[in-house]
Parts: sequence; C-alpha cells; structure tokens
Amino acid sequence: MKEILWITKIKIKRISLYVVVFIKWLFIASITGVLGGGIGFVFNKGILYATALHREHPHFLFLMPLLGLLIVLMYEKANLSGDGGTNLILHSIRHLRGVPIIIAPLIFVSTLLTHLAGGSAGREGAALQLGGSIGAQVGRLFRLDRKDMNTAVMCGMGAFFSALFGTPLTAAFFAMEVIAVGVLYYSAFVPCVVSSLSAYAVSYVLGGLSTKYNPPVIPRFEIISVVQTGVLAIICAFISIIFCLIIKYSRQGFERLLKNPYIRVVAGSLLFIGLVFVFGSKYTGLGTSVINNAINKGQASYYDFFLKMVFTALTMAIGFKGGEIVPTLFIGSTFGCAFGALLGLDPTFGATIGLVAVFCGVVNCPMASVMLSVELFGGEGIAYFVVAVCISYMLSGYYSIYSSQRFAYSKLHAEYVNVKAK
Repeated sequence: MKEILWITKIKIKRISLYVVVFIKWLFIASITGVLGGGIGFVFNKGILYATALHREHPHFLFLMPLLGLLIVLMYEKANLSGDGGTNLILHSIRHLRGVPIIIAPLIFVSTLLTHLAGGSAGREGAALQLGGSIGAQVGRLFRLDRKDMNTAVMCGMGAFFSALFGTPLTAAFFAMEVIAVGVLYYSAFVPCVVSSLSAYAVSYVLGGLSTKYNPPVIPRFEIISVVQTGVLAIICAFISIIFCLIIKYSRQGFERLLKNPYIRVVAGSLLFIGLVFVFGSKYTGLGTSVINNAINKGQASYYDFFLKMVFTALTMAIGFKGGEIVPTLFIGSTFGCAFGALLGLDPTFGATIGLVAVFCGVVNCPMASVMLSVELFGGEGIAYFVVAVCISYMLSGYYSIYSSQRFAYSKLHAEYVNVKAK
C-alpha cells in the first residue's frame, strides 16, 4: 500500500510539473505575442506609410545617400557596425547569449528609412530582430534561465513574423527551424504557436492586413503535372543558390572595394539611383504589386527575378536594412510565373510553386515552407507544394541567406554534421 502511494505521488509530481510548465509558457508566450502583435502592427503601418510616401514623392530616391549615412552612423554609435542583424539573433540563440536591447529601435528606424529611400528590402529582418529583442526582454522580466531565454526569443521572432505576414503557423515553425537546420525545437512548439497566434489575433483586431492571394489554378494530380512541378522546383533550387551567392559576395565585394562604410553607402546609393534610372522603379521597395501580378494574374517578365536579385543585393551590401524574405517571394513568384509557363504549367500555379520553392531554398525550413503554401494558397495543391519543397530543400545544399545559420544534420545522410551555411 505504501509503495502504491509513493508511486502515485511521484506520478502526480510529474504531471503537475508538465501542467506548471504549460501554464508558465501559456502566460509568457501570450504576453510576448500581444506585445509582438501590437508593435508589429505599428511597424507594418510605418513600412506601408514610408512606401506610400516614396511612391507619392519619387524624388525621395535622391535622399538615399543621406539616409544611408544616417543608418551607418546609428549602427556605428551602437557598436554594431558589423553584421548586427538577423545573424546576430541566430548566433545569440545558438550560443545561449543575450540579445542586445538596442537592436529593436535600430532595426525599426533603419528599415523605415530604407523603404523611405526606395531600397529593395523586405520586412522579415526587422521581424526577427525586433521580435527576438522583445522576446528577450520578456524573458528577462520573468528571470528565465538561459535555455528558457532562447525559447522566449523564438516566441518573439514568431510573434513578429506572424503579425507582419499574417501567417501564424509559418511563423511558429520558421522560428523553431531556422536556428539549426535539421533540428526542430519541439520544446518551443507550444510557446511559439501560442505567441504566433496571439500576435496574429492582436494584429487582426487592430486592422492589420493578412497576406492573401487568389487561389491558383491547381492542375489534376497526374504524372505529367508532378514532373513539370519537379523540374520547376529543381531550377528554383539553383535560383536560390544563386541568390544566396549574390547576397554573400556582393557584401564581401563592396567591403573589400570600399572599406569605409560611409563612402560605401554613398557610392552604392549613387549606383542604385543609376540603376533605377535605367530599369525603372519596379524593383525598388517591397515589390508586393509585382508579386500580386505574378500570382493573381500570371504576369511577369523573364528578367524580373534577376533584376530583383541585383537591386536587393546592392541595397543590403551597402548598409541598408530590412530583410531578404519579401525579395525572395518576388524572385520566386516571378521566376515561377515566367518559366513555369514554358514547362506547360499555368502561370499562376507556377508563380506559387516558385515562391514556395525559392523560399525553402534560401531559408532551409521545409516545414515552414509547407505551412506557408497552405496559409497563402490553401490546401488543395499541398501535394505539389510538398514535392517542390522536398526537391528544393535537398538540392539547395548548404547555402542560406543567413550566414550564421548552421546545418545540424546532413541533407544527404542521417548523420550529424554541424556545418555552417555557405
């Protein structure tokens, strides 16, 4: 009888431990999500306002050198003149280090200035950096230990990503996958899902915009359609590699050619202005209208994807801030739209396959990529999207737009490799 009571007490203690931890993260993740959703809504409105202001006053493009100097100066004063962006967040989580609080206001202001000038950048860099900083501050408020602090940072990243893109499930899985490829942090599953859904709810209530597209023309599931999708995914994998290499070597090239960051941002801004005069303003800013045309109307030029690569690489290489995810969606959708049609696919369907495949290729997050396809385009064509994601994930190799990303497990064999992204 005593043994039965003793065993029962042990089981009750174990069960109560799970309940306590569940309630703890339910509370902390909800707070993080509410903060991330609210600040994310404000940030998103700021980006939209800066973009609209630039569109109404195209001559703001000539302010690019001045605004670039201001961004470089801010990061110099904050001792973050190196890579103080998303890579710092990933590095901090993996090495159990704190996230500097100064990152939040810096990325907020610098991203707005980038879009005011017309720089070709996205919002995800700010989402991960702002969210990571907010999550870290919430963790410090509740005096979490270093391992729990990492979960809090992932909650913040997911919350902000969810608020900006309106894709809560993608945000949750992205936050868990992006740190170390091949390892899914299941301990952060509940916290990340709760924070992402909370942020989405807050943003929705405040009037935030969800990313929605018209349903693409999904072909019948036949061998020929699967082969066409597979071929497009193979090409998209190599497109993602090219984009990663352009981002990496353009940054290195400018740093070697122009070592002074102030000279670099001014010279690069003048080059950017020259490119706008030659190719037009189509490749500046977020480029959401081009993405919409590719997915909703099946309209894209064969060279759109490459010029967006060039404009984005130049923007990020010379010191402007933002992120590469929205440009990635631009590149993938326009490439898939134009070249998918050559393979016999409907242009709108090709655009969706290209978007998801290139996204997976540059961030190496297959689960998040599948979730993205469902949240953006519905579940009808999920079999095609899974095929595209699988192919792109494997064939994109160890390349990534995040140089601090690490591959814990091999993409080819069931073995631990722990290699750094190329």
